[in-house]
Amino acid sequence: MNVIKTKIKDLLIIEPKVFGDDRGFFYETFQKERYRAVGIDVDFVQDNRSRSTKGVLRGLHFQKTKPQGKLVTVTDGEVFDVAVDLRPDSETFGQHEAIILTGSNKRQFYVPPGFAHGFCVLSDTADFQYKCTDYYDLSDECGLLWNDPVLQIQWPLSNPLLSDKDMTQPMFSQIKDQIING
Repeated sequence: MNVIKTKIKDLLIIEPKVFGDDRGFFYETFQKERYRAVGIDVDFVQDNRSRSTKGVLRGLHFQKTKPQGKLVTVTDGEVFDVAVDLRPDSETFGQHEAIILTGSNKRQFYVPPGFAHGFCVLSDTADFQYKCTDYYDLSDECGLLWNDPVLQIQWPLSNPLLSDKDMTQPMFSQIKDQIING
């Protein structure tokens, strides 16, 4: 597998080795020792999968006191995937990285604990799969407004389909002090 480091420490793009021919393909989506060798030494405790239609934007979500690391991939379709660094001691605090994930490119995005995460769907539908390092906890969830100008995310759509919750998430400036001071 090929591992690509991003401008944000610990945030990785993974290109698995894919074996394919005219019959189809095979690849390992996760193998603990191989991922540990490239710096992803975590225990995944929950797997999630979602399907969304074109124009849907989910995020930017995170958990306040029980941060989830995520290994995300698209099994079918295409998404614009974003991670925002919310680690208070990080040199890249408040910065983001974005990547296109598709069922065809089979790339994975490792988003360590301490990031807000979100994606928007570019294809007619997209199946999105992710492994998490902590359990989902409704009472601990939080988010950021997807189009907060401070974050400067260049989303490839201007009028996404949002949940009620994602329409009213706080701005980064509203929760920045809470993140820094715990």
